[in-house]
Amino acid sequence: MRAAPLTVTALAAALLLTGCSGDGDSSGGGNAVASPSNGTTCRIAHMDVEVGPANVAPAAGDTGNIPVTLTNQSADCTLDGVPGIDLNAADSSASVPPAEGAKATKVTLAKGTAVTFTLTYTRGEAGAKASLDVKTLAIGLPGADTQKSFKWSYGPVQGKSDNAGDPNVSVGAFTQAGD
Repeated sequence: MRAAPLTVTALAAALLLTGCSGDGDSSGGGNAVASPSNGTTCRIAHMDVEVGPANVAPAAGDTGNIPVTLTNQSADCTLDGVPGIDLNAADSSASVPPAEGAKATKVTLAKGTAVTFTLTYTRGEAGAKASLDVKTLAIGLPGADTQKSFKWSYGPVQGKSDNAGDPNVSVGAFTQAGD
């Protein structure tokens, strides 16, 4: 039996390890790599995301609620915190703060299990300076650095104190069935 030179063996091992070191996230939504073993941070690329059906605010000044359900499609993972949400308009964006009283939660999700959180917003007046004409909703998970974007079809969002850059919207904590 002939032994492979040490440098070739070391190079092969390094390449193998490099292929395993990815965190599985993809910002483009392509094929995601499976999450590492139990106890890792959940990645949005490994979630089936359902936005709505919403209790839409029908007119300016009304409040609407949009439930978002995340179902883990990979190995066990952990959510520790609150969802990261951005609202994007044609020429600006705004980050959504946690709802008053929303506490960061730590939830472990097995493959096939789901959590839900709710966005609550006040509808703005179309074309008003104090309204953010939202085009997309970007959802990120705590501890991860990528997001998935979804079309926003719930109308403009009213700004706080007539400031469209500070929209009147908040995000609730993660909840599981039975919580």
